[in-house]
Amino acid sequence: MNIRLIAMDLDGTLSNDKKKITPLTREALMDAQKKGIRLVLASARPAPGLYREANALSVREYGGILMSYNGGCITDAASGRVLYRTGIETEIMRDVLRMLKEFPVTSILDDGVQFYVEDKNGFKVEYECRNNCMECTEVDDLAEFLNFSPVKVLMSVDPAVIKDVQKAIAEKLPEGLSVVQTAPFYLEVIPREINKGEGLKKVCELLGVPVEDTIAFGDAENDIPMLKAAGIGVAMGNADERTKAAADYVTRSNNEDGIAAALQHFAK
Repeated sequence: MNIRLIAMDLDGTLSNDKKKITPLTREALMDAQKKGIRLVLASARPAPGLYREANALSVREYGGILMSYNGGCITDAASGRVLYRTGIETEIMRDVLRMLKEFPVTSILDDGVQFYVEDKNGFKVEYECRNNCMECTEVDDLAEFLNFSPVKVLMSVDPAVIKDVQKAIAEKLPEGLSVVQTAPFYLEVIPREINKGEGLKKVCELLGVPVEDTIAFGDAENDIPMLKAAGIGVAMGNADERTKAAADYVTRSNNEDGIAAALQHFAK
């Protein structure tokens, strides 16, 4: 097939378990860019959380795209110009934040610049700030503090209860919102129309690239729509079983240069 665009998740997909892009994977992606193939970094993270990987792959020099918030925001890597963004109305999000107090979750908000929490020592707060290279501000009450329209609210949750918590939150969400799992310990409330599959389609529309000419890589539940939307959907060897079942092809794990192996396979 004529691959013109490569979309990939970051944690567990592009990066190995040490949060590093391995030399062979980087080499394969740099070679692709030199051939005119554009890269899309697709993550649940805010845009600043994608900069480290963007710099490592020089995507600004090759017309790459940053797809943050599971597709809720699309940014041109070179100029930093936001090409598309959606969000949740402030009053609706205030109600959601009040409702989340009923559950064993740590709510984490961001405005695209920094994080806001009620407890800096909350579960995975320090991890999330470090992983995204963003500062964190502690506030007394997130619902009262909120004065902008966020794309999402992130929740850190004990993995042992995350599925039960996800189901319970879903039953209380206002119409138009959904809750998705993005990591073993993360849930996110986002607009229902947001997912990485719709984000990929939007990127293709903006760039004038047929979605059939794309290949996408992922490992988690929130990657499934992207794998289904792409011309070829590739699950990593370390992906969960539902993600593998949704993919066209299963490659090696993120610790075994799975992206490089799949690109080589489909280049034959």
